[in-house]
Amino acid sequence: MIKSMKTSLALAAALGALGFAGSALAADLTVVLEGVEDKGGTMLVSLQNKEQFGNPMNAMGAVAPATAGSMSLTINDVPPGDYAVMVLHDSDGNYQPTMGSNGKIAEGTAYSGKITTGWKFEELKFTVPAEGGKVTLKMSYPR
Repeated sequence: MIKSMKTSLALAAALGALGFAGSALAADLTVVLEGVEDKGGTMLVSLQNKEQFGNPMNAMGAVAPATAGSMSLTINDVPPGDYAVMVLHDSDGNYQPTMGSNGKIAEGTAYSGKITTGWKFEELKFTVPAEGGKVTLKMSYPR
């Protein structure tokens, strides 16, 4: 599960930011991140539909320098449908989650839902309408 998430976050954000996905019948999705801590680094945002979930090679995403407090990233040309958003505050610049000695991610994360029974698309999904939209996520950091 953690390995799949590491791959999903890093690859989807990097590939999506380079524009490997898009559609003429699509709109923009703004991802607002609240509670970003002053740790430097980069915010990696991965947007995956059900088919891409856990295998993000064609997923969309955004990458931007982290800004403490609240910040917004825009993912362009998002076709309407159900998606999951996963965010990593990559404070050490390695483009993958850094794991702590406890086996958990040692960097900030945010998700479009709540993971309660494992790594499932249905727990994270939300709908992007044809006109695009905005999703606001609260960052969570290990203590």
